[in-house]
Amino acid sequence: MLTNYFSLPVRVYYQDTDAGGVVYHSTYLNFMERARYEWLRELGFNANTLVATSKVLFMIRSIEVEYFKPATLDNLLNITVAVQEVGRSRITLFQEVLCSHIKLVNATIHVVCVGAEKLKPVSIPASLREKIGKSA
Repeated sequence: MLTNYFSLPVRVYYQDTDAGGVVYHSTYLNFMERARYEWLRELGFNANTLVATSKVLFMIRSIEVEYFKPATLDNLLNITVAVQEVGRSRITLFQEVLCSHIKLVNATIHVVCVGAEKLKPVSIPASLREKIGKSA
């Protein structure tokens, strides 16, 4: 795990699980997306403002996920976000899902900054790039 990261606590609810009380594999992606949005807020940005002011949004280019142990109903999870690399239009993030400091899931996520109108890659806004650089 990287040393400088953001963490979001998330409780597992019934809707997140199957009939046996185990979290669905795809639900972890929802938890991770929620943590990325809150990470952006922590940096002083939000998705709506980025679209309105900078005319950019972020799209997932690829995700590599590893599942180690299952989360279950009512677990309190910590979803982390850490910056691994920042390119001109791409950010590589490493995320983990932890329960009581035990790693359940991790993922490497490549996020691309695109123009809101044409959905083609564009440079990450300088103000965001600066904040990301300080958090990495």
